[in-house]
Amino acid sequence: MMGIKFRKQIGKVLYHAFVLCFGFVMVYPVLWMITGSLKNNVEILNGSLSLIPPNWRWENFANGFRGFGGITFVTFFKNSFIVTVIATFATVVSSACVAYSFARIKYRGRKVLFTAMLCTMMLPGQIILIPQYIIYNKLGMVGSILPLVLPHFFGQAFFIYQMMQFMAGIPRELDEAATIDGCSKYTIFSRVILPLLKPALVTTVIIQFYWKWDDFMGPLIYLNKPQDYTVSIAIKLFADASSTTDYGAMFAMSTLSLLPVFLIFLFFNKYLVEGISTSGLKG
Repeated sequence: MMGIKFRKQIGKVLYHAFVLCFGFVMVYPVLWMITGSLKNNVEILNGSLSLIPPNWRWENFANGFRGFGGITFVTFFKNSFIVTVIATFATVVSSACVAYSFARIKYRGRKVLFTAMLCTMMLPGQIILIPQYIIYNKLGMVGSILPLVLPHFFGQAFFIYQMMQFMAGIPRELDEAATIDGCSKYTIFSRVILPLLKPALVTTVIIQFYWKWDDFMGPLIYLNKPQDYTVSIAIKLFADASSTTDYGAMFAMSTLSLLPVFLIFLFFNKYLVEGISTSGLKG
């Protein structure tokens, strides 16, 4: 009996040791980048895997914040926040409305529209990249943030489908009871469905915020003025093939760019888990 308990304890120790080692390997590149923000170019490029800087160079953050071309990184962070917040808000509202119509309202052509929406999830983004650019260029929107936020006002297929799955677990008896009380479909959505949809809505906020904050291709294609650049583009501009790249400043700004997504995850983590793991009401 003691031998069995001992083997179980050894198994637990080995399991946790393996998980810790695997987790450290996964986060090591991020840790190396964070500590690299306190090193100079020589210390970064010498191939050392050490996480402890020989000299703590806090001036890298000051150099990074100065930006380039007379534009500080405060401007780039502000641009990223504007684009990300607008796109996230638009995605949450529009996707919830579309998901409600597909999940709860019967009308002619609903199945055709739902099938078309699913087909858009199967298309790689590169396929529609050129047609979208041509359309926005003809509309005179290239050079502004409109191409980066406008599509999000019409729903995102992934989040629409996610919310539909969550709504499937909400009893339809609630809709029927609200209808008997004289509620319209709009009132049912705003007062019955929307409050119960909170975990799915917060999950959408977190994921969409991540995606939009990290977006590089969109700003690269549609923004052509340095004062309009987002953080992802600005960090890339630290790498200059014609001169010396300040890797310390680049890593410093990359580290700061992780803070918004880290804080979002830290404060809304419980809603993210609930939105993914649950479907419908808790009894």
